[in-house]
Amino acid sequence: MKEGSLGAPTRHPVDWRDEAFYDPGKLDAELRRVFDICHGCRRCFNLCDSFPRLFDLIDESATGELDSVDSAGFKSVADACTLCDMCFMTKCPYVPPHEFNVDFPHLMLRYRAVEHSQGKVGFAARQLTDTDRNGRLARPVAGLANWATDTGNRLTRPVLERIAGVHRAAALPRYHGKTLVMRAREAAPAVNREAPAFGRKAALYATCFVNYNNPGIGEAARAVLATNGVETEVVYPVCCGMPQLEHGDLETVAARARKAAAALGPWIDEGYDIVALVPSCALMLKFEWPLIDPDNAEVGRLAAATRDISEYVVDIARNEGLAEGLAPLEGGVALHIACHARAQNMGQKAREMLGLIPGADLEVIERCSGHGGSWGVMKDNFEVALKLGRPVARDAARAAKRFVASECPLAGAHIVQGIERLDGVAPEPAVHPIELLARAYGLGA
Repeated sequence: MKEGSLGAPTRHPVDWRDEAFYDPGKLDAELRRVFDICHGCRRCFNLCDSFPRLFDLIDESATGELDSVDSAGFKSVADACTLCDMCFMTKCPYVPPHEFNVDFPHLMLRYRAVEHSQGKVGFAARQLTDTDRNGRLARPVAGLANWATDTGNRLTRPVLERIAGVHRAAALPRYHGKTLVMRAREAAPAVNREAPAFGRKAALYATCFVNYNNPGIGEAARAVLATNGVETEVVYPVCCGMPQLEHGDLETVAARARKAAAALGPWIDEGYDIVALVPSCALMLKFEWPLIDPDNAEVGRLAAATRDISEYVVDIARNEGLAEGLAPLEGGVALHIACHARAQNMGQKAREMLGLIPGADLEVIERCSGHGGSWGVMKDNFEVALKLGRPVARDAARAAKRFVASECPLAGAHIVQGIERLDGVAPEPAVHPIELLARAYGLGA
């Protein structure tokens, strides 16, 4: 038997179509097998709240071992998992191909899938994470929707907390009257034919967040790529299903994978690279979808063709070279490396990309923000999420840079809230690294 973490971790397909996957007794047996390994190691104690909760359950039990822990207590452990994948990627010495075969995040995913199959996912939680439906409804009344969800609204936020379980102090994404897809149809940036990378073509997978909540990220990406000779099209067939993955609704995730793969396949046929604008969505396309629908050739082909936006720009820089015109950014950047960027196992591509700016002044922070998608805004989780993200907020505040940036827009907003809690003063909103590269090119405010 050999200690793990000496080679690249591997992941097995999620066997969610097998009836045994949903068997409560078999799930409990696997939970106990893995939890006993975790108990004997405890290397992951400082990653998220799942592990302290697990170890407290064991330490406070009658025997101080797992045999005297009631299985009902396992729910609190599963509920605290944000599916950030950091235990699998950076801490656990027993991930596959080790014979212990520990994949803690996917075990928590299985727990949630069993809960979903038993009808235990609440109505409000399902509605909150129907991002496409919510975006379509909010777009025509964006001003009203943003007023109602503003943290300073003492009339509506307590109601939202009571009805939907969303903490009244948690920052929520804002909506725009014009989606990224609508803006892309109106105008396309002129492509620089003199750029070294002229001839490349990229289909930008808009993602639900960029399409409905922050189209500026997509506009910045198009502007940067056009400056570098890349022809772009914006494509958005459907949400990647990360919010449904968090609830264990694997059938919906698989259906969205099939729909998106069918829609994006023709773009691959035409020689377009597929570029995702948010790391969580890139992770879904590149890694999670092929594990959930491993026999679907179109899904596998899409995974192989997909790049994260930061990864794509760095690839241009390495192979053809970037277009001239980058100017220094005054004030520096506190750059958070998002967990789902790290989980793509591609290196710190946002750091590499911003490092291409002349005189780049970067303070890189590589730790989980604690947000965890929809998890971090819920009443039961928000304060815990802020606690988990406090080291990131503290490092960003100490860096005292002009910009706070994160590849994950939700993590960025959460970090800003954490800084405000520490300093009592709200910094400027966080930005995506591609927006800073656009600014360095003189393409943004």
